[in-house]
Amino acid sequence: MSKLKISSAELVQRARARIEEVDTQDAIAMLDDPNVTFVDIRDIRERQRSGFIPGSFHCPRGLAEFWIDPDGDYYKEIFGEDRTFIFHCAIGWRSALTVATLNDMGFACVHLKDGFSDWVRQNGPMQTADETP
Repeated sequence: MSKLKISSAELVQRARARIEEVDTQDAIAMLDDPNVTFVDIRDIRERQRSGFIPGSFHCPRGLAEFWIDPDGDYYKEIFGEDRTFIFHCAIGWRSALTVATLNDMGFACVHLKDGFSDWVRQNGPMQTADETP
């Protein structure tokens, strides 16, 4: 296999240089803000296995661009609401790439810098799949 022109790590670094990142403690402080929605882009199996941020909206990574597009067939109305959307994944790589792409599309959003794993390390509130919201 030939060498890639850009590594995945470099791609994430470039995305992070041009998006807004939210530190975990700041994000935990925003959890009860009704004008903030946490968007979990992890695979459903990750949510089921590791838990999730209470009240977070699940949007699988491969669907984000389609779900935020009001002219598309897969649009989700939640993304038309006037609020702050904080996207997150497990460690902040997928969400950085997602937010960079969504910002390029004209959708204002930010991402949780160090992901759900740091949320857990810092004792952020969480739910497990077997708990009812």
